[in-house]
Amino acid sequence: MAAFKWRDIATGLIVPVALVALWQTASSLGWVNAHVLPSPLAVVQRWFTYLLPSAAFDPSASSWLAWAVSGELIVDSLGSMGRVASGFLIGAGLALPIGLLMGASNRIYALLNPLAQVLRPIPPIAYIPLAILWFGLGNPPAVFLISIGAFFPVLINTIAGVRHVDGIYIRAARNLGASQSTLFLRVMLPAAVPHILAGVRIGIGTAFIVVIVSEMIAVNNGLGFRILEAREYFWSDKIIAGMISIGMLGLAIDIGVNKLNNHLLRWHRGLEH
Repeated sequence: MAAFKWRDIATGLIVPVALVALWQTASSLGWVNAHVLPSPLAVVQRWFTYLLPSAAFDPSASSWLAWAVSGELIVDSLGSMGRVASGFLIGAGLALPIGLLMGASNRIYALLNPLAQVLRPIPPIAYIPLAILWFGLGNPPAVFLISIGAFFPVLINTIAGVRHVDGIYIRAARNLGASQSTLFLRVMLPAAVPHILAGVRIGIGTAFIVVIVSEMIAVNNGLGFRILEAREYFWSDKIIAGMISIGMLGLAIDIGVNKLNNHLLRWHRGLEH
């Protein structure tokens, strides 16, 4: 099993490594303008500079931790992740109960679904002017936009999960005399969990995308803000370093959520196999 895992990882690295090698070759031969597309080595150097500021090389620094936690990249990453966590908890926290009610009740579904279907296609970016008008600048408008981005994936998947429970389970529970509340809590909700967790995974991914956009407009720190700042000064290497940081964080979040889903759905995997 481990051998297959490492083989898959090695196979997945072939294309990225080839592209980086081609990129470095083109840069070394002068085929591309270094100000427009810096070499991979320049980007890596900038990334480490971004991670470890000049204080890291100050002999007066009291300890490794003293200068490491003051790194620009670390501060920006923590700021972005804090906004993602706050916005996602608000958006998903509102979407989950509403989605459960809409999925379990045809009356509530008929009442709220038209509004949800009208608002769902509107991208969170379109709310930026209203967010700034309502909340000003800083974290509140960013958290508001992230909440919207996380809300609808969780809502739609929760509704779908509850409404598409296999009818055999419902009929069996009713034949055994289950009440409506027992039917919902013991049959419909557990059966809907895979859909709900899929919505959570999509919602977190959407929240991470939205936070980058919101930081370019409403706040003065974070990965999105730092990329916009680098653009103002034509620091192409720092822009790409920031993009790589975003990709690495996004990959780490997705892997973590996927592992959590697999852990919570062990019973479901067992039934499938």
